[in-house]
Amino acid sequence: MARKSRAEITRIIIAVLLVAAAIAIASMTVGRDIYYGSRDQGLLSFAIVNACGYLFFLFMPVEVAFIYYLQGGISDLELSAVAIGTALFSQSIDYSIGLLMSNKFIDNLIGRKRYIKAEKYIEKYGNLTILVFNALPLSSPVISLAAGMLRHRIRDTAICTVLGLMVKYLTLTLIF
Repeated sequence: MARKSRAEITRIIIAVLLVAAAIAIASMTVGRDIYYGSRDQGLLSFAIVNACGYLFFLFMPVEVAFIYYLQGGISDLELSAVAIGTALFSQSIDYSIGLLMSNKFIDNLIGRKRYIKAEKYIEKYGNLTILVFNALPLSSPVISLAAGMLRHRIRDTAICTVLGLMVKYLTLTLIF
């Protein structure tokens, strides 16, 4: 059996800590709302889960949380506005991290293959990549990170992000 490098061990430790953080956030917000049956009161907990779920280093099922809260007493428009606002806020952080952090730091955090793949999509398809990844349940936070690393125009990134999120949440609202 091959011995793991220090970078691989660091990546595994970071991944375990981030998974634990995601589980803790979900448990303290959505889990609490489920336990107490108060999803109609849980706009704040939805906002926290959604904001955390759109950070590239935390993986949380934001679409599932949206559908869950959609079934509660929160207005569709209000829930969609919170979903889009918190997603845009978090993806702005992802973009900024891509802009400011070194490639080595990001390599250790998520691995080189993930963001190289995202970079290729952005280089090939540009704004369409950002729009499609936000409209579908794909890894849009990694796309935002890659857009920051590529110094993609922030205005274009924000517009395509919002348009894609609007399509996603309108579709989910109409279906569910």
